[in-house]
Amino acid sequence: MNPDALPFSPAAERNKQPILERLLARLPARGSALEIASGPGQHVVWFAKNMPGWRWQPTENDPALIAAVDARTRLAGLQTQVQPARPLDVMRLPWQLDTPELGFDAIFCANLLHIAPWAACAGLMHGAAQCLAPGGALITYGPFLEHNVPTSPGNQAFDASLRASQSAWGLRQLDDVAQTAQAAGLRLSERHAMPANNLLLVWTREPAPT
Repeated sequence: MNPDALPFSPAAERNKQPILERLLARLPARGSALEIASGPGQHVVWFAKNMPGWRWQPTENDPALIAAVDARTRLAGLQTQVQPARPLDVMRLPWQLDTPELGFDAIFCANLLHIAPWAACAGLMHGAAQCLAPGGALITYGPFLEHNVPTSPGNQAFDASLRASQSAWGLRQLDDVAQTAQAAGLRLSERHAMPANNLLLVWTREPAPT
């Protein structure tokens, strides 16, 4: 297949290297990872190519994008590192996936919460909490609103355009996301400012009560 015929995300192409650098700094040399909302597959292929000790399970809710992920994986010759993409709706719990016995060492999700109903946030957090290995992390990337942090004009315009397109969409308040994560047993452990007014957030399990 001609790679030029595949769906393509300019944003994913721009941000894949800055995200990769954070993943390399945060994650061990080896592990198993689940990607939520893989889109056209640019992220998972780039990560797999540059993280040879990791094995990836991409997922998508759009059949056309599932096909694109698999085609990109084949074109890159990464079938041993990237499993065939699986269909997944994060709001349908429990997730129907072949999860490793101890769970995934990392779950990665980029640019989902603002282009999905708010219920997708709870689905993501609860599903991730169920699928993570002990010591594993959910890593999310995208734009957020924060109290006491000025919102950039670009993000303000983006939020307005999303809400005009779909009333259930829009940038999410980070405090609201953190509360939803806490209800699922996850806490925000790292916040990294990224290019283009995005954040990379690391969510880990709450310590067990003593």
